[in-house]
Amino acid sequence: MGKTMVPKRLFFTKGVGKHKERLTSFELALRDAGIAAQNLVRVSSIFPPQAKMVPRKEGLKYLHPGEVVFAVVAENSSREPHRLIASSIGVAIPSDRDMYGYLSEHHSFGETEDQAGDYAEELAAEMLATTLNMDFDPDKSWDEKKEFYRISNQIVRTANVTQSAVGDKRGLWTTTIAAAILIFE
Repeated sequence: MGKTMVPKRLFFTKGVGKHKERLTSFELALRDAGIAAQNLVRVSSIFPPQAKMVPRKEGLKYLHPGEVVFAVVAENSSREPHRLIASSIGVAIPSDRDMYGYLSEHHSFGETEDQAGDYAEELAAEMLATTLNMDFDPDKSWDEKKEFYRISNQIVRTANVTQSAVGDKRGLWTTTIAAAILIFE
């Protein structure tokens, strides 16, 4: 199967769900993300060479109910009232499109959407930077590292998709999900 199993496109999506049952809150988060009708297979975090990122609306058109879909997924749940939770997927894409990039999953408590997103983005960029044998200072701020990556011209793009939520005040399960959906067509 080889190259036929290399996704050609991917899209990001996110969602949140609340319910008295944890599983149902997860289902509602999947519905909110538009991917509840698929059978998701969680995979590790490689951004395929030559893959094109498409908007969610376009990506959803490629999916069919009951289809087995490969996805990089970050998920978090809590039923603690007022607890801040987040799920985030970060991406780092190399300038050489024949090389693979990285996706990262991050799920946290007590981080804002921006904090969780920046962290996931930084994780993906650092994984790619080490693959490219780039020297970087891990103690520098994310903004300083972004500038270093931009100047080096080896990492062309970093981004993230993040879903945060505050735990339901009545103690319902609250679930967040962020995902990168891989498309083979």
